[in-house]
Amino acid sequence: MLTLILIAKLVCEVALLSLLGRGVLALVSGDRRDTNVFYALLRTATQPWVKAVGWFTPSVVLERHHPWVAFWVLGAAWLWVTWAKVTLCLEIGVAHCR
Repeated sequence: MLTLILIAKLVCEVALLSLLGRGVLALVSGDRRDTNVFYALLRTATQPWVKAVGWFTPSVVLERHHPWVAFWVLGAAWLWVTWAKVTLCLEIGVAHCR
């Protein structure tokens, strides 16, 4: 169970950092972001999460806001998985979680 929690936490962390990098790079590059290779790489890495958010958000949420929603959903998931890890480690003993 601990392994599954650690994998979920790692996936959330990678996705969150990729979304954060995509946002920072979008701010830095401005209108030329579509020609930026690193932005295209980060967009490709985060696209599954942004598409998944598009499936369950109402049509009122604009498509350009889907990365923001994905970031906040993944942040909430990361907090929940971290809480689950701490709870599990307290149950089985901290020595087993190292």
